[in-house]
Amino acid sequence: MQVIENVLNLIYPRRCPVCDNVLRYKESKDLVHEECKKKIKYIGSHVCEKCGKPLKLSDQSEYCADCMAIRHRFNRGFSVFSYRSISGSIYRFKYMGRREYADFYAKETARKFGKRLKRLEIDAIIPVPMHKDKQYLRGYNQAAEYASKLSKLTGIPMYDDVIVRARATRPMKELDLRGRRNNLKKAFNIIRNDVKFKCILIIDDIYTTGSTIDEIAHEFQMAGVKEIYFLTLAIGQTT
Repeated sequence: MQVIENVLNLIYPRRCPVCDNVLRYKESKDLVHEECKKKIKYIGSHVCEKCGKPLKLSDQSEYCADCMAIRHRFNRGFSVFSYRSISGSIYRFKYMGRREYADFYAKETARKFGKRLKRLEIDAIIPVPMHKDKQYLRGYNQAAEYASKLSKLTGIPMYDDVIVRARATRPMKELDLRGRRNNLKKAFNIIRNDVKFKCILIIDDIYTTGSTIDEIAHEFQMAGVKEIYFLTLAIGQTT
């Protein structure tokens, strides 16, 4: 298996997830240029105890303003990178076919949160589903790519056939908070009742307001799931 991977890397060399330039052979094992990794900002420890959004150093509150105003359905959220430092990378990952970036993302996620995820005793990793028409056009679901790689590193099984996006929705970036929540009403359906989970981890690329996570969490709560966490690649700074 490793021999095949080495051959493929020679024919189709990996690209750095930060600058998108080709990685030299020795660097391909690290999945990123050493100098580029220094440009990424990771989420620190001073964060909202609900959504994981970074708080200002002067803010001694437990929760960010958003989480104090909104009753979220999930237990807790985690994110790996500061959005501004990785936004270009995520854009290429989503829209330019850079699926190999998922290896780096998963590796850094496991390094940062692997032990914590194990302590949570998660039964299943659930990637945020994409509508079938949109996925057909894009060719893949970036959340599922990321989730699959993380599953292999953590040993937590991934299920991408439990919940579906039942209808196409408008792009969330076009909408305010109320619009986002209305846009997602009845957008997700659980299609398998034979799998019972006590604790799940929802995976997505970016956390903004939590509307998508909340809607998916609601569906799983209705199905009897007691603990629901989420993990995203990136999250923005609190306002």
